[in-house]
Amino acid sequence: MNAIVWPDPAREQQLLAWLAPLAVPHGLRPETLQLAKEDASTRRYLRLQTAGGSLIVMDAPPQHGSQRAFIEIAAHMADCGLRVPTVLAADEGLGFLLLSDFGDRPYLQALQQADDREADVLMRAAIATLLQWQLKGDAQRLPAFDESFVRRELQIFSDWCVEREFGQQWNATQQGWWAHSCQVLVDNILSQPQLAMHRDFMPRNLMVIEGGPGVLDFQDAVRGPISYDLASLLRDTFISWDEERELDWAIRYWEQARKAGLPVDADFGEFWRQLEWTGLQRHLKILGLFCRLKQRDGKPAYAEDLPRFFAYAIKVSTRYVQLSPLTHLLEGLRGNLVQTGFSLR
Repeated sequence: MNAIVWPDPAREQQLLAWLAPLAVPHGLRPETLQLAKEDASTRRYLRLQTAGGSLIVMDAPPQHGSQRAFIEIAAHMADCGLRVPTVLAADEGLGFLLLSDFGDRPYLQALQQADDREADVLMRAAIATLLQWQLKGDAQRLPAFDESFVRRELQIFSDWCVEREFGQQWNATQQGWWAHSCQVLVDNILSQPQLAMHRDFMPRNLMVIEGGPGVLDFQDAVRGPISYDLASLLRDTFISWDEERELDWAIRYWEQARKAGLPVDADFGEFWRQLEWTGLQRHLKILGLFCRLKQRDGKPAYAEDLPRFFAYAIKVSTRYVQLSPLTHLLEGLRGNLVQTGFSLR
C-alpha cells in the first residue's frame, strides 16, 4: 500500500470530514485510503475502496487554483465521446473531487512493457481518441494558447534551466539568438489552425481501459495549434521512439485527419515541420519545468530526464537553418549537462 504523507495534518482531517457524508451513498471505506498518483503540480490522487470496487479522490489545495476547469472540461469531453473520469462529488472550496477510477495501468507502463505490435495498437487507439477530441471539441470555450502564453512558457526555460540550473547569463549576442528562436517558435504556433488542445496528451495521462484509452489531467486544455497534442504523444516526457515509428504514426494521424476534414496542411512535409517546431517549444518549456521542480520544489527525480529533452531539442534545431542560433545555445548547455554527471541517452 502506498502510504499518504500529510505535510499539513489539518488537510487530512478536512478530507476525512468531507468523505464522511459520502461514505454511505457511495459505499466508501475511508480507512483504505492510499496514494494512487502524485502530480508534477500540487495535485495528487488518492484511491479508496468501496463496496463495489474503488474510486479516486483528487486532492487539489484551492490556494493553487480552482477545479472548475476540470469539472467543466470533463463534462465537455464526455459529451464528445471521450472516456474521462466521472465527477461523483466535488467541493471546489476545499479542493476535493471524488472521481470514478480507471484502474492502475497507465499507457506509459503498458507501452514500456509492450512489443511492437502491442505498442502500435495502443498508439493507434490514442490517435483515434485525439482525432475525436479535435473534431468534436469546442475550441472557442477554451483559453487561447496565444503569443503571451507561449512566451511565458519559453521564459520558464530561460529562468530555471539556463540561469538557475546551469548558472549561465547569456551575453548580448546570445540574447539575440534566443529572441530570434522564440520568435520562430511563436510564429509557428500562431500560424497553425487552432483547435481544442489537451496540452498534456502524453502516455502518462492516458489509461488502458476497456473500449479505448481513458483520458486524464485535461484541466489545462486550451485552444491551440493542431500539431501540439500529437507532438506530445509522439515525443513524450518519459518514453522515446525511433523516428521511423514516429513518422509512421504521424502519417496515419495526418491521413485520417485529412479524411475527417481537419485543417491539417495538405503537404505532410510541412505538417511534420510544424509538429517538430511545436514539439520543440514544448520540450524547452518542460526543460524549464523539470529544473524548477528540482530547484524550487525539492523534486530532483524529474531532472533525470533532462538528457532526453536536450536530445529531442537538439535533434530538431540542427535540422532547420532558422533554428541554428538555438542549436548554439543548447549545445552550450549540453556541455554543462555532461560536466555535471548526466548520461546523454
